[in-house]
Amino acid sequence: MNATHKQPTVMVVDDSPDNLTVLEKMLREQGYRVVAFPRGDLALKAAARKPPDLILLDIMMPGMDGFAVCERLKADATLKEIPVLFISGLSETRDKLKAFSAGGVDYVTKPFQPEEVRVRVKTHLQLRDLRVQLEKHNRRLEDLVEEKIKEISESQMATIYALAKLAERRDDETGRHFDPVIVDAFTAVAAEFAEIRERLDEGAS
Repeated sequence: MNATHKQPTVMVVDDSPDNLTVLEKMLREQGYRVVAFPRGDLALKAAARKPPDLILLDIMMPGMDGFAVCERLKADATLKEIPVLFISGLSETRDKLKAFSAGGVDYVTKPFQPEEVRVRVKTHLQLRDLRVQLEKHNRRLEDLVEEKIKEISESQMATIYALAKLAERRDDETGRHFDPVIVDAFTAVAAEFAEIRERLDEGAS
């Protein structure tokens, strides 16, 4: 694991104690923090308190099955981005399609191969990390663009106001005013930029 990153948390949900033990041991050996639950309802409560970075989810469990758990996760705004990897003994195509329809990002069939699970978990954690970094980068770019637009607007406002004031002054040599049409045009543009700046200020707040 990269020491510069926080330790990822993997949640394992399976009603089989043996599977929980094997998966928990294997993932801890890879450097992950692991939280394990035998029921879907317990996992949902724990995820709501402290969202994990990834969830390994069994399907056939008493009470709430894995499909229902995944659908609940995806319906929650704070949990919907957590990648869910189904790990199940169901191998029919319709079951896999149902898992993906519920919001799963991957599907591992039992009996699972430890190396396959390790690779898939690592891959989806990396994808999640990249997505989070991209979202942060995009937010920084949006803030920068908004800041630059505001700076440009303020500079243009100053220029336009100066020109409008100049247009209102009497020409000392001729004793005439500038064309009223020009004055009106400058005034209208100045008002438009004032409105744009006001909108930017409201958006920033």
